Amino acid sequence: MLKPRTFFYAALALAATLTLSSCAGGSPATEATTAPAAESSADSTAVFNAADVTFAQMMIPHHEQAVEMSDDLLAKDGVDQSIIDLATEIKAAQEPEITQLKNWLSAWGEDENSMSGMPGMGSGSDGLMSDDDMMALQDAAGTDATKLFLEQMTVHHEGAVAMAQLELDDGENADAQAMAASIIASQTAEIAVMADLLAAL
Repeated sequence: MLKPRTFFYAALALAATLTLSSCAGGSPATEATTAPAAESSADSTAVFNAADVTFAQMMIPHHEQAVEMSDDLLAKDGVDQSIIDLATEIKAAQEPEITQLKNWLSAWGEDENSMSGMPGMGSGSDGLMSDDDMMALQDAAGTDATKLFLEQMTVHHEGAVAMAQLELDDGENADAQAMAASIIASQTAEIAVMADLLAAL
């Protein structure tokens, strides 16, 4: 259990929540596309390169796994409220981003499942959990589940931050780059929160 410092770490999780709600999914990217006019959104979508496509194709299953991990944690009993809040916020941030990524690929005429042959995908450098990792989380209970979730999600987030940095370095689509910057900011903040929560266990 998280004992005396629970409130402090819950406050940290809330701070990450506010960071996410201000910069994830809809903020920079959506405002940039919807504020001017419909044609400007179409213009911004039309500008993309192979790095943008790879970013979207890789980030969709990555986000989907994070949502699945959060669902597994939220289905358990005896989990501290601060961890429940964190898992809930991860879902709330990443589900809309999955939709946006799929919309971009559709607009670009690209298949969202063209994953074969992508460097690093599934190698561990992307932070994706193996089937055994996912099963371990599903089977864990109580404090063990909390610890495993925080450890796995930290690695998962680190992989997402690395992929988002590649998009910032090599991508061309302004909206995709805005999402990448948002992912780096929000998930780096969550990594720090998770380190504190782990230290408090």
